Formats: sequence, structure tokens, C-alpha cells
Amino acid sequence: MTQREQTRLTDLLDDLSASIDEDRVSIRHIVETLGEQSSLALMFLFALISTSPASAIPGVTTMVAVIVGLLALQLIAGRRHLWLPDLIMRHKLEAKTLRKGVRWLRRPIAFTDRLLRPRLTFLSKRPWTWLPLSLIVLLTLFMPIMEFVPTSGSIASAAIALCVAGLLTRDGALVLLSVIPLAAVPVTLYSVGFGA
Repeated sequence: MTQREQTRLTDLLDDLSASIDEDRVSIRHIVETLGEQSSLALMFLFALISTSPASAIPGVTTMVAVIVGLLALQLIAGRRHLWLPDLIMRHKLEAKTLRKGVRWLRRPIAFTDRLLRPRLTFLSKRPWTWLPLSLIVLLTLFMPIMEFVPTSGSIASAAIALCVAGLLTRDGALVLLSVIPLAAVPVTLYSVGFGA
């Protein structure tokens, strides 16, 4: 799958469903099914995985944080082909849990699809994307800690998915709106954990 100017988010869910053809699905298989040039699509889908009931699996939030953080850094650097460590590419997820997550996400994603449209499109292009992508990298640094705080990982992943959905659909208004939760989540966690 290649990057498209306009993307239907439900199509990405269909692509993820197509990659689930065994009892356990490797990250490498998901990447190869979606296409190694589709960094934004992969960021969106992995953020959704961590937003869905699949986030209840220990380690999923941390794994998603590493993947999304690495992809965001590569987008900031302007890389055309993504790279992920072999250790992550070999990691496998339970197909049953992934399918449950996809079913759980279909209705809200279909509703979101109807709301998104190209507007303020310059905000979905470089160098304007550097700010939201940098905030995503910052947020992923906090996500491993969120494994120990119920629902916090899902909230962080939802903020990431919101931003990437805006970038995918060239909806600059959504990208701009997403900056608020992207910045608020790590600031709140820092204040709660380290504030006086």
C-alpha cells in the first residue's frame, strides 16, 4: 500500500484485517502487508491497537510506543523507507485479540471518516508536521510508564491516532486540534509524578 493524498480510515482497518491470517501475527507480516512506505498508516494502526482492548495485553503499550516513536522520528528526518529493529519485527500478537480490537474500532472509525476532510492542508505538510510529530515522540517516551496506570496508555494512543488521522486525511484542523492532547498528556503525567 502506498501513501495516498486522501485516505479513508476504514480502508486502513480493512488492510489490518487482511494481515491477520494466522493464530499469531508478526509485526513484520503487518508491515509487509501494508507496505514499508506507509509510515503514517502504520503509526495510525499501531496507535489504534493500543487504543483497543488489545492494550490489555502486557507489553503492548510499550511495543506500540517504540514502533510509533521510531516511525515518527523517521518521518521528521524525511526517510522514505521505514526501519524497525528485527526484535520488534519478529514480535507476534494474538490474532484473536487483534480481530476483537478491529471489530471494536469499526463503528467509531466509520463515524470519524464522515467528519474528516481536507482543510488547512498546509498543516499536514513539512515543516508544519514537525511539531505534532515531535510531540508524538515525546509522548511515546512516557507510554512505557503508562503500562502501570489503567487506561492512560489508551488515552495517549488515542491522542496519537487523532493526530495521525489528520495527517493521513490532510485535515489540518484535526492536526491542530490534536496538539492539545499530545502536549497535555505528558505534561499532566510529569506534573502528577514529579510535581511538588
